Amino acid sequence: ALLKGCQIVGVFWGAFTAREPQRNKANLAELMAWYQDGKIKPLVSKTYPMARAAEALNDMAARKVQGKVVLVP
Repeated sequence: ALLKGCQIVGVFWGAFTAREPQRNKANLAELMAWYQDGKIKPLVSKTYPMARAAEALNDMAARKVQGKVVLVP
């Protein structure tokens, strides 16, 4: 799908992390750098305290959120 000139591609990340741990580490470091530089801005839909983690999972399963759910201590 194209959105604002970007292409979004899904991948089976689990296999990649096991097969290419060093490349995965480098990719995550690059993603964190992009985040710190403000180049990417994840959509945080909702935050929950850790004590309400079950509620957060239920809301995700019920499709009550878009984007990311963040648990905070």
